[in-house]
Amino acid sequence: MPDDEVSALQEQLSEAREEIERLQTTAADGEARALHFDGLNAELRQQLADAQAEATAHQEKIGALDEQLSTARTDLAAAQADNDGLHARLQAAVGKYRQVLLAAAPEVAEEMVDGGSIEDVDAAMERARQMVLQVRERLESQAQAGRVPVGSPPRAAPDLSALSPIEKIRLGLSGK
Repeated sequence: MPDDEVSALQEQLSEAREEIERLQTTAADGEARALHFDGLNAELRQQLADAQAEATAHQEKIGALDEQLSTARTDLAAAQADNDGLHARLQAAVGKYRQVLLAAAPEVAEEMVDGGSIEDVDAAMERARQMVLQVRERLESQAQAGRVPVGSPPRAAPDLSALSPIEKIRLGLSGK
């Protein structure tokens, strides 16, 4: 073989070896990267598994809290129903109390006594009694002012104690 061919082959061989070294370096880098990414992948898988476990734990807590909330809502509805029943009974008792007070004080008009609680009814009853008392006093004072004595006025001697001695003498001499 001629030297040119040998040197061309050697040159090709040298280029091929360089190419092989470059490819081996690239392959080694690729393998190192693959190992690195495999490590990252394993780490991320572990983080994902941990996050899923944590999410499951939170879901269980949410489920327990949902049950507690449902129980609380049921209890609240029952308490609200009890409260409504007690309120209705209170209103009935206030109505009966009002009727008893009105029966005990026939001079007070029903319209004057109103209220949603016993305290309100008591306050309204007190105001009504005061009003009835004031009206009664006014009517009595008007009746007293308009009274005319029955029969003729009483006959009595005039009161001469306020007269001076001279006036008494004049009165005596005048014959009255």
